[in-house]
Order: sequence, then C-alpha cells, then structure tokens
Amino acid sequence: MRVEFDRDTCIGMFQCVREWEAFEKDEEAGKAILADSEEREEDIFVREVPEEAEMDAKFAARTCPVDAITVYDDDGDQVIP
Repeated sequence: MRVEFDRDTCIGMFQCVREWEAFEKDEEAGKAILADSEEREEDIFVREVPEEAEMDAKFAARTCPVDAITVYDDDGDQVIP
C-alpha cells in the first residue's frame, strides 16, 4: 500500500497528523508534511505504508477536509480518494 499527499492542496487543518504519525505539522508553512516521502511531482509526495500503519493511513486520508491524501493498494488501485 502507498499514500500520495498533495501538499499544494493541503490547507493545514492537521487532522492527518492526529490520525497517522507519518504526518507532521509545518506550522510555518501552514501545511502538513509526509515524513520519509519522495517528491514525485511538484508538491506531490509519495511513500509506502507499513502494513501495521495501513488503517492509520486510511483514517488520515478520510479525515482530510480537502482530499489531499490518496491511498492506493499494492495493485495501484485507489482505495481512499
């Protein structure tokens, strides 16, 4: 499973930070940071989700008010918007 985070879309509500420790606050920028991620495109960050964190990653995606977080299964199919 992998997660994709669109930092440009993020509005800094930090609900994802409360749901999964991989997200951190960047209060100066007013946006979240996806730790240990790789920037694939401008402001699009991607990382693998450890098996034990899959539920947390899904909750982080579901709580994002602007759908800046997308979760994909191992086959590349979108699980959470």
